[in-house]
Amino acid sequence: MTEHTTPRPPDTADRPGLDVELSGVRKAFGTREAAITAADDVSLRIEPGSTVALVGPSGSGKSTLLHLVGAIEQADAGTITVGGTDITTANRRALAAYRRSLGFVFQRFHLLPALTVRDNVLAPLLPDRKALKEALPRVHDLLTAVGLDGRADALPAQLSGGQQQRVAIARALIGRPGLLLADEPTGNLDSATGERIVAELVDPAHRRGATLLIATHDPALAARCSRILRVRDGRIVEDTRPDAH
Repeated sequence: MTEHTTPRPPDTADRPGLDVELSGVRKAFGTREAAITAADDVSLRIEPGSTVALVGPSGSGKSTLLHLVGAIEQADAGTITVGGTDITTANRRALAAYRRSLGFVFQRFHLLPALTVRDNVLAPLLPDRKALKEALPRVHDLLTAVGLDGRADALPAQLSGGQQQRVAIARALIGRPGLLLADEPTGNLDSATGERIVAELVDPAHRRGATLLIATHDPALAARCSRILRVRDGRIVEDTRPDAH
């Protein structure tokens, strides 16, 4: 990836899904004496346009794998390539552009408290004025799809946890990413709202060819994926591809 890499405009509906490959990836947290291994020699390839669920108990390493692929955490060893580009050796500027090109639903939302709902959704595109202008017409449609029509001018503190989660999902989708990473995207939603989010947002992203990597405890969400990876103690211990999707 070069220093001048920038994300594509948000309304590129046919943006191709990206392939993801991890080779010998390791990540540990803490001191040597009390280190916790969150990724233990993980090697994995995810095909473009596939939907992959990471399942397993809390602390198994699901979120760490998402953070490594999203370039939020840096691997201690191994390589990670996305769309053929090695993000483990990319420079700071290139990584910043790479992160902006992704869609990421964080488990803890990470909304900006001083910004309205509308501006939080648009925040990933702020560095690119052209992309921002092209995305403006999509904000209303996304907020309507997640059940937040009429709340565009609200601040995060005026929303419930579930509503904040829905803002985070809309923000992740505003740029029509080729790779969508989601950490428990339905974890703060009731079952009916969670089903609506999957049906109206996740499934359409898949239909247009985006690659989805989702960490979840929700068996219904995992069942909608084309591949399920079971994670335990930082390792992929089971890899299944359900017959029906």
